[in-house]
Amino acid sequence: MTTNEIREKYLAFFQAKGHIIVPSAPLVPENDPTTLFTGSGMQPILPYLLGEMHPSGTRIINSQKCFRSQDIEEVGDNRHTTFFEMLGNWSFGDYFKKEQIPWMFEFLTDVVGIDPSKLYITCFIGAKEYNVPKDTEAAELWQNLFVQKGIKASIADIGTEKDGYERGVHGDERIFYYDGTKNWWNRGKTGPQTTAVGDPCGPDSEMFFDFGTPHDKKWGEFCHPNCDCGRFMEIGNNVFMAYRKVSESVFEPLPKPNIDFGGGLERLTAASMNEPDVFKIDAFAKALKVLEVVRGIDYETTDWAIKYSLRVILDHLRASVFLIADNVFPSNKDQGYFVRRLIRRSIRYAKKLGIHEGYMEKIADAYISTYQDAYPSLLEKRDVIVSTLLTEEKKFLAGLEKGLKEFEKMYQTGSISGKNAFDLFSTYGFPLEMTEELVMEQGGTLDKETFHEEFKKHQDLSRTASAGKFKGGLADHSAKVTAFHTATHLMLAGLRQELGDSVHQAGSNITEERTRFDFTYPEKVSREILDRVEVYVNQAIAAQATVATTIMDKAVAKETGVEGSFWEKYPEKVTVYQVAGRDGTIYSQELCGGPHVTTTTDIAAFGRFKIIKEEASSAGVRRVKAILE
Repeated sequence: MTTNEIREKYLAFFQAKGHIIVPSAPLVPENDPTTLFTGSGMQPILPYLLGEMHPSGTRIINSQKCFRSQDIEEVGDNRHTTFFEMLGNWSFGDYFKKEQIPWMFEFLTDVVGIDPSKLYITCFIGAKEYNVPKDTEAAELWQNLFVQKGIKASIADIGTEKDGYERGVHGDERIFYYDGTKNWWNRGKTGPQTTAVGDPCGPDSEMFFDFGTPHDKKWGEFCHPNCDCGRFMEIGNNVFMAYRKVSESVFEPLPKPNIDFGGGLERLTAASMNEPDVFKIDAFAKALKVLEVVRGIDYETTDWAIKYSLRVILDHLRASVFLIADNVFPSNKDQGYFVRRLIRRSIRYAKKLGIHEGYMEKIADAYISTYQDAYPSLLEKRDVIVSTLLTEEKKFLAGLEKGLKEFEKMYQTGSISGKNAFDLFSTYGFPLEMTEELVMEQGGTLDKETFHEEFKKHQDLSRTASAGKFKGGLADHSAKVTAFHTATHLMLAGLRQELGDSVHQAGSNITEERTRFDFTYPEKVSREILDRVEVYVNQAIAAQATVATTIMDKAVAKETGVEGSFWEKYPEKVTVYQVAGRDGTIYSQELCGGPHVTTTTDIAAFGRFKIIKEEASSAGVRRVKAILE
């Protein structure tokens, strides 16, 4: 099957089981300053798993665009990609294991047509020290489904990943228990011991496809489902969010447990083809054909080194196309740094293959053609995507020429210091591998250790500089941050009352110390107007107004004047928050699914609202900072 077919069939399958399809969230998350990118299907759904009511109900489904910057260096093998789609279905206190497991087995084997004899399952082995039992229910549900297909499926304990390499798989074993490092979900690092007190968590059950390829013993003596040799590939994970950690050693069952499933679309497609090389699925086919024609090679018969370079180009340019379409542009900081790195790294590998200018536009068009039905914004933004890629290519190639001249000057000593290599990287965009290759061609040496030291210093400085920088969203859901969040909405209402309906939110960053808020307005706002906005907010606070949320049709919300930005990112049913006084005065009414106080009295507990600064943020956007004192 193609990726489009599997995506459509997955959505239709769960829609028939009462799920509502919701749109993919953007690749840059909203209201989450802890991460630069949306890296999983669960990430945008987390508030609803933590107890907020989803406007579409208790059963939802989608295909979420994801980007994982930490996987850039992993790309080049047959299965790692930085951009991918994650199919997901969720139950918020509705159905649980006995529904989810049979549904997934049916979808994989009967709908997608995956051979059940090639499926392997992992489950949670339990944690006696926390009184969390082995997940025998999940294992037995899976076992019965295999038996119905005429497949004997023994269940075995493995434990840790290290145990798997020492033990391997025996006989008709098909379902394996692993410890919390592999089969436990919680926010942050994996394992019951790392779960934060108060957080929901639970066991998970992962599904692996066996390609039957030879085991590479560099990973360990024996192969097992969690082996990294490439024989087994994880294609999906069912999280059974069944507990909440109430103290350092005590977990209690949730009254209404949740389901969170995530399955990699590209990997599911590869499994449906029994093809271990994910770059041979249809998602890459048109772009790969461009490279084959430009380079005059056949991917199927070429050697490993050339395939490696082709995979880097294919992955990096696909990710760049989607990131640019989500308004992430090349720069030297934050998300833009990674777009620049992806584009320049792809150019570097193209040059290694002898491919020069003229291929980027064709590859971009190939991906836009492949994905335009599922993601129409790619076609709408085609000109921006192409011009951004070509401009970045031109900049990099110009810097490359200057960098090569600088390299020649540096190399007169017969070696390149780590400091030299870092200067080439930071000033001219030279990746370390490129400098290393140039040095090797000259028969010289390169001090890589010092380069990494310099690079770490650079990263540490960047982190320090960006720690208090505008990223958008709430620092956490503490009482004071929540109070600031509601007060910020009241401030926007006050600004709109004073400056007009053209004023809209352009971003926010809220901590326990202050709120920082960006809004659309072309000129400086006078102190007199800011004082009136302050009065408006403090009147709403003093009014002991009630804060409530309702769910309504998006079209109705829009027609009735509900304030909102980024309407296109919301599903057909939306959460509307409203601050209403006892006399019926509506102080604020907006689209917002975030945490709010119950009454404005909760804000008064932290003091009086005061705007302390107003300044330019960017062209046509102003920024205010305010405190509660």
